[in-house]
Amino acid sequence: MTAALSLRKVTKSFGPTEIIRGVDLEIATGERHAIIGPNGAGKTTLFNLISGRFHISSGEILLNGERIDALPPHQINRRGLSRSFQITSIFHNLSVFENLRCALLWSAGYRYSFWNPLGRQRELNDHAGRLLEDLNLTARRDTRAGLLSYADQRALEVGMTIAGGASVILLDEPTAGMSNTETDYAMELIRRVTVGKTLVMVEHDMKVVFDLADRITVLVYGQIIASGPPAEVRASRAVQEAYLGADFSAQAASEVAA
Repeated sequence: MTAALSLRKVTKSFGPTEIIRGVDLEIATGERHAIIGPNGAGKTTLFNLISGRFHISSGEILLNGERIDALPPHQINRRGLSRSFQITSIFHNLSVFENLRCALLWSAGYRYSFWNPLGRQRELNDHAGRLLEDLNLTARRDTRAGLLSYADQRALEVGMTIAGGASVILLDEPTAGMSNTETDYAMELIRRVTVGKTLVMVEHDMKVVFDLADRITVLVYGQIIASGPPAEVRASRAVQEAYLGADFSAQAASEVAA
């Protein structure tokens, strides 16, 4: 089976400084894959390369078997890859419903037309309404997005990320800054709305990582030092020394079991 996402000897340099150093990675269709590593490891840079915000210095990136590393972000998105950002990216002055409807426009085939008001597009509006239900945001349908709680803003962004029907979803630190209760809600939301999709996430919360991910890749100084099932990564001495800490195995086991 063709991998959903393939990175082959990918490098990225800014001037003389090499940030991503020969990354090889294959993510299977339908897999939930977490990329972890210390601050400055290059995780967000890697997301920026995959989504077309940065151009690679060398190597190849393939989406469903087709190269995308020379394409701009909007064309990559239209080929089936969508992403969220570390800093919440929503339309603060639009309502929750309007945000979701905007995210649906291109995939639903709508283009600019001043004689074709969106309010009359029943199928489009019904789709946005179903997304509201999926995100548990129906009660906030007409609330301005900028007035939502932080956790609800993050939920809205996840909804906007999946709205276009992309088969590969990239989430950059989706639970950052959340309380334990908010994190539990976010995990359940992510698990629910990404069913049938390929999920790749950058995340620092190890409970989230080990609860959601089928496989984990550890990035340190722009290089992969381990990649595999959670139990294998947890037991890796190289990972413990470079990132997780020597006592992580017992700590993680107790946190995941809690």
